[in-house]
Amino acid sequence: MPETQPGPLPPDQPHSSESGGEEAALHFYKIRFRARSQECTASAHADDLVRGDQVMVRTEQGPEPATIVSRCPTLVGETIERPVLFRIQRRASNEEREKYAALPILEQEAFRICRRQIDSLRLPMHLVRVERFFNGSKIIFYFTAESRVDFRELVKALVQEFRTRVEMRQIGVRHETQMTGGLGACGRELCCATFLSRFDSVSIKMAKAQDLPLNPAKISGVCNRLLCCLTYEYETYRVMKKGMPRAGRSVLLEGKTYHVTRQLPLMGRVAVVGGDGEERLLTEEEWRAAEPVARPPGRKGPGRKGAGPGRRSGDDSSEENDPTGED
Repeated sequence: MPETQPGPLPPDQPHSSESGGEEAALHFYKIRFRARSQECTASAHADDLVRGDQVMVRTEQGPEPATIVSRCPTLVGETIERPVLFRIQRRASNEEREKYAALPILEQEAFRICRRQIDSLRLPMHLVRVERFFNGSKIIFYFTAESRVDFRELVKALVQEFRTRVEMRQIGVRHETQMTGGLGACGRELCCATFLSRFDSVSIKMAKAQDLPLNPAKISGVCNRLLCCLTYEYETYRVMKKGMPRAGRSVLLEGKTYHVTRQLPLMGRVAVVGGDGEERLLTEEEWRAAEPVARPPGRKGPGRKGAGPGRRSGDDSSEENDPTGED
């Protein structure tokens, strides 16, 4: 099954249950079309499918084989949150299972042939993956390149070799990592290779808001782009920091002026230092009761427009975007 998600399929007609005329309940499963492909959600009327079962799934390209990964626990009357684009039709037959087992071998052979043709034509491209439709009607070759590539001669050679439709699809480094898979710094399988269906924009601002080290080696993933997981808790940090005095501001509490050095949203506190060097953690009640100290006229604080050259901006002022968009 190609990585491109097919469009929504029309819903099945209601089925009658054995106990009466009520519509048969749907059961939801996690499936994979390839050993290293993403997990997808599929629905079925069968309730006895288990991990490892091979089934035939209805897609836009026709029936495609897939493997059951797990069953999605759903309560009675509960609707599944994510859209279900696939419908399991039945278990795969012995002949279909044999053909499914041979599919990776055919794809590996197509990969070798294509790479040999690329080397022969001296094309500036890197082949990443080959996917073949189960019915053999089409083969998709995924590749990366620094710029556009004229692959017309390559397509002619591949069509002559395989006698079927051939599609060359250029992808970016994030999709390359999604296809090849791997382990992240957290020790778990990469999010993009397991459940992420799209790549959201990630920015340095998100790392700053979460007080993460701005070391590229620590906040970049296997693809050398900013970690996708920076987006997971960003909105939570924004909400928790709302109303807290920003770093660099001064506040007046109990007759003393303190300089805010850091926000600690998970603790609900603010780190400050007094004029005499006294360090203190203000509780939420204290920093809400503190009064902001007005800056001297003409002085611009950090993160404001008009800050002098070389001055570092505040947490919420930067919109530096990581070039995570696809090529």
